[in-house]
Amino acid sequence: MNSPPISMPPVPTPPVPTPPISTPSHQADKYANSVGIVTPQRMHFDTPLLLECQRTLSQFELVYETYGVLNSDGSNAVLICHALSGSHHAAGYHSLEDKKAGWWDNMIGPNKAIDSNRFFVVCLNNIGSCHGSTGPTSINPDSPTGAPYGPDFPLITIKDWVHTQALLSDRLGIAVWHAIVGGSMGGMQALQWAVDYPHRLKRSVIIASTPKLSAQNIAFNEVARQSILSDPDFKAGRYLEAGTYPRRGLILARMVGHITYLTDAAMKSKFGRDLKSGKFMYGYDVEFQVESYLRYQGERFSENFDANTYLLMTKALDYFDPTRDYVADIDVDVNVDDDNSRVVDSMDNSRIDDDSERVNDSLDNDSLDNDSLDNDGFVDNGMEDLEALKLTFAHTSCQFLVISFTTDWRFAPARSQEIVDALMATDKAVSYVNIDAPHGHDSFLFHIPRYLAAVKGFLNAPFLGRPDSQETPVCE
Repeated sequence: MNSPPISMPPVPTPPVPTPPISTPSHQADKYANSVGIVTPQRMHFDTPLLLECQRTLSQFELVYETYGVLNSDGSNAVLICHALSGSHHAAGYHSLEDKKAGWWDNMIGPNKAIDSNRFFVVCLNNIGSCHGSTGPTSINPDSPTGAPYGPDFPLITIKDWVHTQALLSDRLGIAVWHAIVGGSMGGMQALQWAVDYPHRLKRSVIIASTPKLSAQNIAFNEVARQSILSDPDFKAGRYLEAGTYPRRGLILARMVGHITYLTDAAMKSKFGRDLKSGKFMYGYDVEFQVESYLRYQGERFSENFDANTYLLMTKALDYFDPTRDYVADIDVDVNVDDDNSRVVDSMDNSRIDDDSERVNDSLDNDSLDNDSLDNDGFVDNGMEDLEALKLTFAHTSCQFLVISFTTDWRFAPARSQEIVDALMATDKAVSYVNIDAPHGHDSFLFHIPRYLAAVKGFLNAPFLGRPDSQETPVCE
């Protein structure tokens, strides 16, 4: 499909390398193999941005960080795409007093899987987020009272994020990325890049991700959203103006989400049925250790994240389907018997009694052929989904690395294998590894040697072909 409308960008200013840092001897270990102290940068765009929802942002800003130095021909750039709760701060520290490094510090840094001695690494905060880029907490320039966007911020999609990332690429003078890397929702962005801008990246690294969400995943997101929307302090999304905050709703939303990131075995190993006080208290306060853990995670999250942003992010997840622009062109042969079709078309719903409706509503999956169900428990569309992905991937030109984790049930290995199957069916260069790890969906954030080695090997290996530089577009 065609990329968004483009025009020539201004001459970019070369990024300033991160300066070396001097630290007291007792802090030396903290900065070992780290990119050191990093300072977020900000890029302003005053050209109106048309979104997929057909609404327009009159202007916007992107906050980003860089690690390493861009080489003379701009060929060593690696883009990092963050997940739902992530930000631009992927590696290093913001100050000497900073106790916690960036969210992917075990992946990015000197001699690490994404080697900042070799690569110029860029990580930005997506629009709609709450970590500095334009989002619901930003001042709405069209507001006569200078109020924040709040619920007036438009719904966004993965495709919108990729478009803004391409705009930033132009400003930084990066025509073709050496690689684009992301885990979970970040992996969706890496996949969308390969589809929308096939000649602007050499490698796409898709980790713990999926070609689209299952009904079960959408259901989890809806429960989380309703937890926020039903909080009395939500105030229809205008809690900042009202001086309130839907803390309880955000805590519940995070608790639900966090459960899906872990495995039953991991929770059993870490908490079991251990009691916090060693005995039953016969009340509704925290009694089990796992309850204490979930409440702590929810509380901490509610202090650092915005509720409107959470709603936007989960909707972007639900909407993601890179085949949407292509699937209409597929001629699916349904091979439905004409007589059966006429029966279905003329079926009189009045003949279905209440008992039958109740049976349908509580349909037991045991009555379905197990071969027709995928690992997420929904009916598999088989060739229809595969053909849609094949058509979507047909024009991609980068190499792919797809990584899944054995215990990830949020985005199970079978979902990654759908991507791999479609790429192989279209003769694309793809490597796939399913990593044995006990951490569930969150495995992509852990230091797992085989996983990190796979990423490092893929990024350092020779490229099998070169995108046609004559077809490289710019986006601003």
